[in-house]
Amino acid sequence: MTQPKNNKQPYGLPSAVENFKEIVGEIGSRQPILFLDYDGTLTPIVDNPEEAILSDEIKKLIKEIAEDISVVIISGRDRENVELKVGLSELIYAGSHGFDIVGPNGLEMQHEQGQEILPTLDEAEGNLNERLDGIAGVQVERKKYAIAVHYRNVEKDKVPEVKKAVLEELDRQPQLKKGSGKKILELKPELDWDKGKALTWLIEALGSESNLLFPVYIGDDITDEDAFEEMADHGIGIIVGSHDQKTRASYGLRNVAEVLCFLEKFEMSLKRENIT
Repeated sequence: MTQPKNNKQPYGLPSAVENFKEIVGEIGSRQPILFLDYDGTLTPIVDNPEEAILSDEIKKLIKEIAEDISVVIISGRDRENVELKVGLSELIYAGSHGFDIVGPNGLEMQHEQGQEILPTLDEAEGNLNERLDGIAGVQVERKKYAIAVHYRNVEKDKVPEVKKAVLEELDRQPQLKKGSGKKILELKPELDWDKGKALTWLIEALGSESNLLFPVYIGDDITDEDAFEEMADHGIGIIVGSHDQKTRASYGLRNVAEVLCFLEKFEMSLKRENIT
């Protein structure tokens, strides 16, 4: 694939494509483990989340990479949903920001305390559907361990009303906390668990010599910052595009096309045994 033209990188960070040799040097002799967000990373952000379809080209690359190293799809989507979207049985899937994890060889984890909060999420979902029913374009998406309120398609003057409804519901539900994303507000379990904690759990679960594993994490949204923070001293975080907060990523990619370029280089290096 032809490399996209080099315009300004997110946050002024070095390009993960142009500085790929430097990334290989940072990995050194350790075994990389690749973490990939889905929406906005492997697929462009779209108005209807169900229309976020993985391209055949990226799917093929991920499958080839997974022949050599562990690949984790870590998403705010329900685990079953993102697993169906990707459709590769050899991968590890961490859904609901890491509350629900499955993978090859019997790997499985569902956050026990998260399950205890399911009735609270049921109640909040009903309240929000009733409260927001008259606002055109709003979407209340119930996930197993969270509720995502999408306002991308809401008229600008109605957005404050949507945000107010979410914040007031959070005030009524002390077991839930606010999560943010691109044109999304989330209601999540008020627990010390996020994509960063899930990343650490997975690295420990994948082998007794976890210090030899080197995480490479590619994501685009605020929720991925928890992972960038968690692995700041022992991994590489790559931000795709930008969001409205600071980032702890080390490198940047402008869009999904550049993610494809990076994955091509990554896969070729694995086949040449320059990374493993």
